[in-house]
Amino acid sequence: HNPNAFVAIVGCYAQLKPEEIANIPGVGAVLGAAEKFRLAEILSELELPEPGATAGPGRVFASPISAAHEFHPAQSLGERTRTFLKVQDGCDYSCSFCTIPLARGASRSGSVASVVERVEKLASQGVQEVVLTGVNLGDFGIQGPERERRENFTQLVEALDKVEGMRRYRISSCEPNLLTDEIIQTVAASQRFMPHFHLPLQSGSDKILGLMRRRYRRALYADRVPRIKELMPHAGIGVDVIVGFPGETEADFLETYQFLNELPISYLHVFPYSERANTLAPTLAGRVPERVRTERTTQLRSLSEKKKRAFYEQHAGFETEVLFEDDVTDGRVEGYTPNYIRVAAKYDPLLVGEIRPLRLTQVNALGLMEAEEVGILA
Repeated sequence: HNPNAFVAIVGCYAQLKPEEIANIPGVGAVLGAAEKFRLAEILSELELPEPGATAGPGRVFASPISAAHEFHPAQSLGERTRTFLKVQDGCDYSCSFCTIPLARGASRSGSVASVVERVEKLASQGVQEVVLTGVNLGDFGIQGPERERRENFTQLVEALDKVEGMRRYRISSCEPNLLTDEIIQTVAASQRFMPHFHLPLQSGSDKILGLMRRRYRRALYADRVPRIKELMPHAGIGVDVIVGFPGETEADFLETYQFLNELPISYLHVFPYSERANTLAPTLAGRVPERVRTERTTQLRSLSEKKKRAFYEQHAGFETEVLFEDDVTDGRVEGYTPNYIRVAAKYDPLLVGEIRPLRLTQVNALGLMEAEEVGILA
């Protein structure tokens, strides 16, 4: 749209391979993880090329990742119904497949008080739901240049639950070893935290979990999911899985498939393993062919569809509340129940951005739940 626009690149890739990006034609500057928060300052000091001038490689502003030690809060913009609020960044784990610690640095976060202040402001602006996000969200609480653990995620959840005016919260994702029973109980007792959890599993094989350098084994995961269901029988539970990891045999994959099939979960996010530079995993023996990775991905995604449909159908006839979003598709408006069932209704401008009591009726051809109005819930 504007051939003379100045292009600055930020993000994980910019931290990992800044020189490579700088040589892409049209890139004017590359900012690393620490520098991206100084974007306006850096651009104001740059001597920008004249329109039409031949430019060389872009300028690189990327410190070693150890320089990214400050926490910078962020939130999604332009959404009236749901806001994604970053409360934690970085990761101290060393999973063998992951480059995030190299791209985002060590775990760090703001204070409980600072998050509460931001949520109070969002509530005053009419935001109905806040999704708490972070690279390793459950590790919330490491603060300051000394990286002291001053608070924890449970304290954050308890404090946010007391904020007047915010109707809903969701926990975007939490490592199973960090999802304590205390957190589960707090969410179960809350009227504001939704009964919806997303727990990365990655593999149902203890052998593969060990090769991945994950900080739990399947027994812990097999304990967490039933505990959630014990306290919140209708909770929606999503799972991340990686298939085709080096060393994953057919028996290992079937172990994962059977484990997931038996768990009372609602949906899966399935990823075929992808090699990443500067990680341990590509050096491991037993590389799984791309074709096999694709086949296993297809099988688990099929299982996900079955799980999701069964979860939806279990709730047909239930009365619940739905927060409808701004987007309108083919004459319908969509939203989510507390336990993350996606509901479609005929477009009505009065529904947008509102939480409405509805009765869930049936799953339609698009895999969305249909609903009808029932009046005010008790």
